[in-house]
Amino acid sequence: MGRKLRDLMGDPIRPGGDYKKYFDLVFWHEGLEDEKFMSGIERTDVISRDIRLCGYFVIVTSAKMTAAEALALYKSRDASEKTFRADKSYLGADCERVYSNESVETKIFIGFVATIIRSRIYTLLREEVSRLDKKPNFMTVPAALKELEKIEMLKGADNEYSLDYAVTATQKTILKAFGMTADNVHRQARGISADLARIEAEAFEKQAVRTEGSV
Repeated sequence: MGRKLRDLMGDPIRPGGDYKKYFDLVFWHEGLEDEKFMSGIERTDVISRDIRLCGYFVIVTSAKMTAAEALALYKSRDASEKTFRADKSYLGADCERVYSNESVETKIFIGFVATIIRSRIYTLLREEVSRLDKKPNFMTVPAALKELEKIEMLKGADNEYSLDYAVTATQKTILKAFGMTADNVHRQARGISADLARIEAEAFEKQAVRTEGSV
């Protein structure tokens, strides 16, 4: 909330709600109507009182470990449950729909790898959201993948492939969670375009050789 107030400094806005509860808000007036927000001073007494009202919980362990280690171990159980739920809900592991043991083993293996990838995407997106001042609705796994699917390549009049549209601000935010930038997308697009051009040239040469042989 403090970071948000600092971003609002100088704006003609009057924060309310919890901002008024936890901060002494300072405004600057110029004339009778022109009012701008200047700063918010933390009300430490109110914040300390609310902190004292926070509850406590106890975790009993069979092995000696720190509180942080015990909490991380306890929370990992919830993460495992959510991972298996995601496997069933999003990756189609609720039923097999196959007719041989080999197919079952193959589907389980692919689903296991997909679960690892999805969990990694979820973790990176969550970490990036924690660094943002607000929680965008596109920083969930389904929404992020749907947004990245919009990055497409089209073949132009010069027979070269290029990005259909520029990388948007939303896509840049998602890419940042994976340690990537728009430059990575453009560089990969150029590489794909070069590979497609090479494959097309090789196919043309093979077709020309077959045509000469038939003549």
